[in-house]
Amino acid sequence: MNHDDSTGRLRCLVTGATGYIGGRLVPELLTAGHRVRCLARSPEKLRDHPWADETEVVRGDVTDADSVARAMRDVDVAYYLVHALGSGKDFEDTDRRAARVFGERAKAAGVRRIVYLGGLTPSGVPAHQLSPHLRSRAEVGRILLASGVPTAVLRAAVIIGSGSASFEMLRYLTERLPVMVTPSWVRTRIQPIAVRDVLRLLVGSAGLPDDVNRAFDIGGPDILTYRDMMVRYARVAGLPRRLIVAVPVLTPGLSSHWVGLVTPVPASIARPLTESLRHEVVCREHDIARYLPDPPGHPLGFDQAVRLALRRVREARVTTRWSSAAVPGAPSDPLPTDPDWAGGSLYTDRREAVVDAPAQELWRVIEGVGGEHGWYSFPLAWSLRGWLDRMVGGVGLRRGRRDAERLRAGDSLDFWRVEEIERGHLLRLRAEMRLPGLAWLEMCAEPAGDGRSRYRQRALFHPRGLLGHAYWWSVSPFHAVVFGGMARNIARAAARQGPEVAR
Repeated sequence: MNHDDSTGRLRCLVTGATGYIGGRLVPELLTAGHRVRCLARSPEKLRDHPWADETEVVRGDVTDADSVARAMRDVDVAYYLVHALGSGKDFEDTDRRAARVFGERAKAAGVRRIVYLGGLTPSGVPAHQLSPHLRSRAEVGRILLASGVPTAVLRAAVIIGSGSASFEMLRYLTERLPVMVTPSWVRTRIQPIAVRDVLRLLVGSAGLPDDVNRAFDIGGPDILTYRDMMVRYARVAGLPRRLIVAVPVLTPGLSSHWVGLVTPVPASIARPLTESLRHEVVCREHDIARYLPDPPGHPLGFDQAVRLALRRVREARVTTRWSSAAVPGAPSDPLPTDPDWAGGSLYTDRREAVVDAPAQELWRVIEGVGGEHGWYSFPLAWSLRGWLDRMVGGVGLRRGRRDAERLRAGDSLDFWRVEEIERGHLLRLRAEMRLPGLAWLEMCAEPAGDGRSRYRQRALFHPRGLLGHAYWWSVSPFHAVVFGGMARNIARAAARQGPEVAR
């Protein structure tokens, strides 16, 4: 046993720390007095989190037995918060293999407990009738329970919290559509749970008795249809009553595209969410309370969970979002070594401008790009590119920003992701839109003397095959308008000491 019996302090391994739940669980574990180690494919995505200096990070992947073994050394409790959803047609095989590796390495390392957050499955529905998303979640739970390490599987339905994909889907559908023709799944009964209660139970599960090896259904006190949730969201948000008409003709595929059209959640993520709503997902027991009694006021009701989530959104205090995790299938290769790039063609568009403002003002504008501030050039071109990306199943332009003013490594930013940030100097973004190649956009602020600064901008594209080369040359005539206008307008915005420029 590796923990301090006198203090109850445990060493916890958290997988999925770059994701929505994992990024919130780490500070909760630290607050509870535990030591935390994170397993991450890209540790640099964690470095700007407020808790980064209090944790240990191991580079690795849950499908790589060697890196999992390194991460498991001297660990008491291992949290499994990852899944391969959307990584391709074989995502169930990937989930299965990763869960087996995790369980085997935990057993070999003498880990005391595994804690897994899975999905609530409908009662009496055969596995082959479940959505692939729920079926895989259930199988992962069974694999971990059979690993020989005492495991707690917490099964939740819809999680309500600022930035969660389920909450964002509910919020945008309700706010943008006063009249809705909706799929029949809006009549399905659901038992949502507040993210605060999910985190409370995840932290508490670290201290479960060693003989507890089972699944627990977790949910809030309200059982609602999705229609009820939209009506009650509108009431809590102070919106007029919504008119909702359910029709049976919208298939899961059409439903996901409908959600993708109206909300920032792309169809690739909306589909498993909507497929999971075809069957009733209601808790069959509340046995977790025998081990972790509900404190006064908990679990939170639906209205209170929505109220707290909206307050976070309006106060711009959303710590993690559904887009915190990397988009499955998006390019993740680092920027090619420059100038010693030997991997083939690398197209570059360079722009620079002298700015009549100090470098810190220029940096403020650079760090504020995207989201509500836009991209400082031909807005129609950016919007059109975002719509085209959504049409082919990409993330589109509407993911926005986690924070209106500050960025950190790993943040999603419309259809980009922050790959590198040197505060005050460099912002490098990697494209997550659907492209026949890899693309980056760099923006730099440099002092130029006499209270002025220099803005440097570089767009890079590494084509994939003939289609990639054709893509670059087909869009290059528009670079003067898009990238040239961007450089000029960012310089002007900095000179005006603020980002208020025509978008």
